[in-house]
Amino acid sequence: VLVFQVKQEVDKLLELKAQLGDDQKTKFILKCPKGTRDYNPLQMSIREGVFNTIIKCFKRHGAETIDTPVFELKETLTGKYGEDSKLIYDLKDQGGELLSLRYDLTVPFARYLAMNKITNIKRYHIAKVYRRDNPAMTRGRFREFYQCDFDIAGQYDPMIPDAECVKLVAEILSQLDIGDFVIKINHRKLLDGMFAACGVPDDKFRTACSAVDKLDKTFWDDVRMEMIDEKGIDPVAVDKIGEFVKLRGGIDLIDELLQNEMLKSKKEAIEGLEDLRLLLKYCDLYGVLDKVSFDLSLARGLDYYTGVIYEAVLKGYAHTPVAGSEEESVSVGSVAGGGRYDGLVGMFDPKGKKVPCVGVSIGIERVFSIMESKAQASNEKHRTVETEVYVVSAQKNLVEERMKICRELWDADIKTESAYKKNPKSLDQFQYCEYSGTPLAVIIGTSELEQNVVTLRIISTREEKEVPRDRMVETIREELAKLSSAS
Repeated sequence: VLVFQVKQEVDKLLELKAQLGDDQKTKFILKCPKGTRDYNPLQMSIREGVFNTIIKCFKRHGAETIDTPVFELKETLTGKYGEDSKLIYDLKDQGGELLSLRYDLTVPFARYLAMNKITNIKRYHIAKVYRRDNPAMTRGRFREFYQCDFDIAGQYDPMIPDAECVKLVAEILSQLDIGDFVIKINHRKLLDGMFAACGVPDDKFRTACSAVDKLDKTFWDDVRMEMIDEKGIDPVAVDKIGEFVKLRGGIDLIDELLQNEMLKSKKEAIEGLEDLRLLLKYCDLYGVLDKVSFDLSLARGLDYYTGVIYEAVLKGYAHTPVAGSEEESVSVGSVAGGGRYDGLVGMFDPKGKKVPCVGVSIGIERVFSIMESKAQASNEKHRTVETEVYVVSAQKNLVEERMKICRELWDADIKTESAYKKNPKSLDQFQYCEYSGTPLAVIIGTSELEQNVVTLRIISTREEKEVPRDRMVETIREELAKLSSAS
């Protein structure tokens, strides 16, 4: 009986405790999920600058923009990425639809074209994509990251849109000024013809391609072992492939391969080489031939490519692993990639109607990593706000007058700030201007109000002048223009 009474009392106490709630604070683990990160104001200002450069280039080439959902029906993404499909994030079924987070922006674009029966469009799309990859954060490889895609859809003459994509990549990387780069090019038809000529069975072309695609990350010996042991390809065929994938060059190499006895008998290989010859001719006309290299080791593992493929690599950041080291083998230099995918839209169309497409994706996170490192290395102050004018009160009880000036400047589309204290100290206000890099200050005191003027100060030189109130906006614009041209 005593035990029963004790239990009853304990139960009552536990009930009371539950009603009162647990006073002990929950200890949260404060971290970003694996493969993701936060961006502080300095990082975001660098990112915005990069985005603006890229968008300007996309628009210069006549592209319009679209957006698509961050998740798609799982079946939309299934079977489009080859071996990379294992990296797709599947979502829990919460309403009768099986969904996955988008892996890239190309497959959703193809679905968009087929769904809306669009046969011609030049579009760009900048958005986040998701990959359940093994992240290498310091090298710009994440599980959540932005892609900047530019694609040309439509039936056009060979290599004209393809050459524009190569030109666009060269323009963007030159303007971002992140170092010397090379745009490697190859052709899926040439790769398939090469595999056939070397004795690889048709059903192993894609799997051989995904193995060759790893050559920018590891050694030929590792790729050779994978092709033989994992993919089950004949060692004799693999060694023949090894001879081809060492080759890189320009039009001379293409001419040489057109005469190659092994490739001559393969129609696909000849078609691929002819396409590449024309592409290099157009690249020369666009003034980017010195940035382009025909490289037979370039494979790009995604299954949907059907023609020209390319990848831009930063020379100064290429990562060559040391044999026998534990270091992860990653080509941090790869900052853009793309190619032709003529069959993807047809996979979604009920009648299999094809819409030829070619596109490029800028690997923006790697660009950011490099630009952030450069910003940290230089001692230059990088502005995180764009404020042009700070309204300063020289005496007390002028908060309302400051508000009137702020309103006038905001209405004139001048980027303006003022202190959130009623009576801020003059020194604090000027220090904020210097800290934030604000170029101009509008100063008001009782004498300025009596004379209906303001004092305009250039923060960098501390030079001051009185300006009539009715000419304030006009004078500020003139001073900002002078400062802008001087910098």
